[in-house]
Amino acid sequence: MAHDPEAAAPPPVNRAWGGRFAQGPAEALQAINASIGFDHRLWRHDLAGSIAHARMLEATGIIPADDARAIVAGLEALARDWDAEGVPIEPDLEDIHMTVEAKLAQRIGPAAGRLHTARSRNDQVATSFRLWVRDAIDAHLARLEAFVRALATRAEAEADTILPGFTHLQVAQPVTLGHHLLAHAEAALRDIDRFREARRRLNRCPLGSAALAGTGFPIDRDMTAALLGFDGPTANSIDAVSDRDFALDYLFCAAQTALHLSRLAEEIVVWASQPFGFVVLPDAWSTGSSIMPQKRNPDAAELVRGHAGRILGLLAGLMATLKALPLAYAKDLQDDKEPVFTAHDLLDLSLAAMTGMLAEVTFDRAAMRRAAGRGHATATDLADWLVRTKGLPFREAHQLAGRAVRWAEAHGRELAELAPAELVAIDPRLEGAEAAPLSLEASVASRTSFGGTAPQRVRAAARAVLARLEPAA
Repeated sequence: MAHDPEAAAPPPVNRAWGGRFAQGPAEALQAINASIGFDHRLWRHDLAGSIAHARMLEATGIIPADDARAIVAGLEALARDWDAEGVPIEPDLEDIHMTVEAKLAQRIGPAAGRLHTARSRNDQVATSFRLWVRDAIDAHLARLEAFVRALATRAEAEADTILPGFTHLQVAQPVTLGHHLLAHAEAALRDIDRFREARRRLNRCPLGSAALAGTGFPIDRDMTAALLGFDGPTANSIDAVSDRDFALDYLFCAAQTALHLSRLAEEIVVWASQPFGFVVLPDAWSTGSSIMPQKRNPDAAELVRGHAGRILGLLAGLMATLKALPLAYAKDLQDDKEPVFTAHDLLDLSLAAMTGMLAEVTFDRAAMRRAAGRGHATATDLADWLVRTKGLPFREAHQLAGRAVRWAEAHGRELAELAPAELVAIDPRLEGAEAAPLSLEASVASRTSFGGTAPQRVRAAARAVLARLEPAA
């Protein structure tokens, strides 16, 4: 009987696994093992890492110069092709790293096989992922700086606008809208600091750690790190391939930023409601109802609020994945990228939406002032006046101001509306209290302490916030 070579050939095996396997993977294993469907987003970073690695291999004499140059030219050609046409998604190639290797081999032939000298997919993916996260942080920093500029610019314009300050969502003391917006700017500036610190921590290059033990080839890890813009190589090869702290740092920063955005988003949702009526969102940042023609819904703000919950869940999910993983690499780490990619997309949209809304929203200053005038918001100013002018201990002054509030409520009046005779009738020590800063304007103007709500303080603070951004602009 004639020999049939095709019948005798073993089933195809993964080319990265080599000759150890005589049979290909089960269909379900191939499906669960493939990550090219999402990690193709790393293609620019994998190509950059591969080019740096090839140049280092040439410089150290580990591979022939002609092969190294062919590899670099081939990788650069792939970059041009994929920029124009997108990355080919072929599940048989598992991931972006094998896709690069396979497509390079098709382009330049056997010389492509030298590229994987002195590296492993373990350090390769760790490097590509760090590069991607670093770029993501840089993009978020630019978005955050634009967001802070929008807040500070509106704050300076609204430095005199009276707004009720709330505690427990009850009218507490009058503040200025500019002061309130700068509170959100301060939170965003802390987000910027956190992202910058996360970027500093991740900026070490794992390439050259190989699978986990390093390599016996005379590689130059400092050269590779410098070519990729890292501050230097990672110090321990086991840690380098297993560490995903940088991904958790990124997700934590994203979650904290999203939490801050959600607080402002919630305020916009509340302020846009008819009982408040503090803001009117333009058509570009509103949606309508399929049944109620009059509706103007703050959907963008609501979605920003919702995205915060999703990003928090992504952080918790990756933490659970990493819990108790033994050193060094395990395939569980393949699940590190999707939560980071998703969080990036959600946060990027949230920042764009909040910045856009801030630039275009209309504030109803009259509605804000009316609301600030309800609830006796200047009662603390009366207590402070009693301390300053009558020498009362604050607790005694607090009680006396409370009696004045009770009188005003009983007579349907606000504190600033009480006549001198009425004040004296409440308590003789209130003689002259009509001179206290009981009007909304006088109250906010009196709050001149550093960080306070006085209009001149707000204008100076807004300019200071913008100045803090200038070095990074």
